[in-house]
Amino acid sequence: MNIVLVGAVETTLAALMSMCGAGHVPALLVTLSPRLSARHSDFVDLSPAAAKYGVPVLHIEKSNDPATLEQIAKVKPDLILVLGWSQICGPEFRALARIGCIGFHPSALPRLRGRGVIPWTILLQERNVGSSLFWLGEGADDGPIAAQAIYAVDPETVTARELYNRALRAVSGLLPPLLNQISNGDIPAEPQRTDGISLCARRRPEDGLIDWTNPAADIHRLIRASGPPYPGAYTYGPDGVKLVLTGVRYTEPEGYFIGLPGQIQAIGNGGFTVACGDGRCLDITEWSGADTPPALHAKLRTHP
Repeated sequence: MNIVLVGAVETTLAALMSMCGAGHVPALLVTLSPRLSARHSDFVDLSPAAAKYGVPVLHIEKSNDPATLEQIAKVKPDLILVLGWSQICGPEFRALARIGCIGFHPSALPRLRGRGVIPWTILLQERNVGSSLFWLGEGADDGPIAAQAIYAVDPETVTARELYNRALRAVSGLLPPLLNQISNGDIPAEPQRTDGISLCARRRPEDGLIDWTNPAADIHRLIRASGPPYPGAYTYGPDGVKLVLTGVRYTEPEGYFIGLPGQIQAIGNGGFTVACGDGRCLDITEWSGADTPPALHAKLRTHP
């Protein structure tokens, strides 16, 4: 079975390694050039892994360009896997595969279709989440399910990195048996449910700006949802320096510190404590942008 793999992120690497390990070496890997790495916060240069397994690599800018379609058509693919690719694959692209095209989505479809799914999963306090391999069609993430994994998470503690890693393990576990099944002529395609459908809007780096007048729980979630591999939740120090906050915990005991929203209440143990809008405080345990914490009793800001 001739397979073309399309993608440019950590998910694509996980898929490539699991496929090759199971004997399903792609006939072609289609990816972005490293010079375009800024398009994805989780970009991975896949060339070294492809070279390890002797997989030819095609670097492209747009998946629907005639030149791209021509190069993929030369492989005569039976199946195209679009895993970790943010561009829409049009009808001419999808028509290149004899069997069809399969995409990956880090949710239990039809729940949370669309963009920014992992951050939205945390912000919505989802408990039962999942990952889906599905057949690409005209709509957004609405094609029949080829394989799916469902798992529970703690919405009060889970981070973007943890959810992302769960998705990586899911695609690595789902893909090899699915490819075995398809190569044997069994094509799973379960229509998505018509109930419980939701669609996520795109999230941009500026959506990580912290408003310290919000309750501590909301800020705690935003920091966890916006962290690696994404750009991170951020604030500005009293000197206007941008601080990206990636580690957070609730301050204990609750009610000990009294201060204004955004005010630094304590410094110590490698971090600093900030008051939030509901009077509760958060300990910031990891950050970037400055080597030292803001001054005691200074106020964090929403602008430079």
